[in-house]
Amino acid sequence: MTEYEFKELADLLYPNARDIDYYINKYPPRCTVGEVTRLGPSPTGFLHIGQLYQSLAHRMLADRTNGIFYLRLEDTDNKREIDEAGTIAYDMLKYYSLTPDEGYRGEEREIGDYGPYVQSKRLEIYHAFAHFLVEKGRAFPCFCKPKKDKEEIQKSRDEELEQSDELTLHDPCRNLTLDEIKLKLNAHLPFALRLLSMGDSERTHKFKDAIKGEKDLRENAKDDVLIKSNGVPVYSFAHIVDDTLMRTSIIVRGQEWYQSLPVHIELANAFGFKPFKYAHTPNICILDENGNKRKISKRKDAFADVRFFIKKGYPVEAILEYLLTLLNSDFEIWRKNNPDKSIKEFPFEIKKIGVTNPLFDFLKLNDISKTIISRLTAEEVYQNLLSWSKIWNKENSKTIEENKQNLIDILSINRGGERPRKDIAYYSEILDLYNYVLPNFEPKYQVDLGQVNKEKLIEFLIDYSDHLTQEKDNQTWFENLKNIAYKYNFVDNKTYKQNPSIYSGNIADASKFVRIAITDRVDSPELYSIMKILGVAECHSRLTALISTLKN
Repeated sequence: MTEYEFKELADLLYPNARDIDYYINKYPPRCTVGEVTRLGPSPTGFLHIGQLYQSLAHRMLADRTNGIFYLRLEDTDNKREIDEAGTIAYDMLKYYSLTPDEGYRGEEREIGDYGPYVQSKRLEIYHAFAHFLVEKGRAFPCFCKPKKDKEEIQKSRDEELEQSDELTLHDPCRNLTLDEIKLKLNAHLPFALRLLSMGDSERTHKFKDAIKGEKDLRENAKDDVLIKSNGVPVYSFAHIVDDTLMRTSIIVRGQEWYQSLPVHIELANAFGFKPFKYAHTPNICILDENGNKRKISKRKDAFADVRFFIKKGYPVEAILEYLLTLLNSDFEIWRKNNPDKSIKEFPFEIKKIGVTNPLFDFLKLNDISKTIISRLTAEEVYQNLLSWSKIWNKENSKTIEENKQNLIDILSINRGGERPRKDIAYYSEILDLYNYVLPNFEPKYQVDLGQVNKEKLIEFLIDYSDHLTQEKDNQTWFENLKNIAYKYNFVDNKTYKQNPSIYSGNIADASKFVRIAITDRVDSPELYSIMKILGVAECHSRLTALISTLKN
């Protein structure tokens, strides 16, 4: 086509489009000196843990450079859109202390001078830029019937490969004349807009990714769809237009987009835009049943939804600190040397993100969370538990309120000091961990005696129960336990005869079975303090219950 024909075609396809200079002038360069970065979730489900991981990188990068982090809702896939998904995404960012500086804000009014920040409200902008590409001879209407699903696309590709051993990159509609296009438009045939690619897949050029470093990148040679037949853009087109107008300085996104870079680069060049900086983050993975790495799945993994961690009662700080260990490997060293500093002071850098896909490790997350909770006072832990229960465990919130003192007392044991107790990873486990200080506690008493002689153990428990008093301190309590335990040899006669010096008056066994009687578990905080919380009568009752169980 001639230059005049391209202009006529552009006016036919997008008759009401403004000149793109209108929008370029409307959204001038920002005054900020730092990086401008964004998250662009699609409202097709919950906020994924990988998006939270990227959002932390966005927030840290913006904060470290005195820049801006904004949220853009990329709602161009209305077939998969889920009600309230956009609001949930924004609310989750707020909950995790990663609130964007501007942009989409769920049910709240968006803020910022570069909106609208919802792509479905920007169609006139996209059509203006589409008009520009058609006028420049870099885009054309495609009237081909779209493939319905992945199976149909794969079948088409298989047929092409069977016929010629190669895939068709150029769309046949790129060769339509203006008159042919007019006939199809007059027949009201739907069309998609495609990029008229000028690339050669045999040619490569150097490209530097902020994370992956310098790579050889093949040119794009495919006539990709830019605008769907419903007038809505695909990601590639909308990304180039929006990030240019919103003055994004660096695109931080998942590595699954890396293979799309050639078309994004060609499209930006077609517009004459300055190239973006890109940083493609690795994907967080887990090991499957065969020990192979796979991406965290929305369908298979409950914790893919960031609300999972809220429902479990993990502190926000624990999730952020754990994700930082995945983003920058030197964070753990920094944290060790700066145990009391805010993560906002960590010298985060995009270039320090690794290139390999990290594994999500719940053990490591729990260790971090236990350390964070161990630094809180008993009163703070209790209040966090109560606040969490009123939203996520309403059936037990009354029990928590009615047993405030007992819970604070048990939480106070071994708290503080240089080596505080670290047994709580998330608030939802507290009632299970310390159910023995709550009313209506019903022990199961499935006791493993090991080498302990049952009759001797029963004699000891009866003796100890009969002499049970409220000692004034832990040392006095232990002396009383020890003096009674010295009377009994808990192991069978054969073992005792072989080495009587080891087993005579076995204090460890005595303490273990008193602990089981009181808490129905072999591990617990300091036993003296627990018994003091419960009182003599309740402890006597539980010792009697274990004795009865052993006799039966």
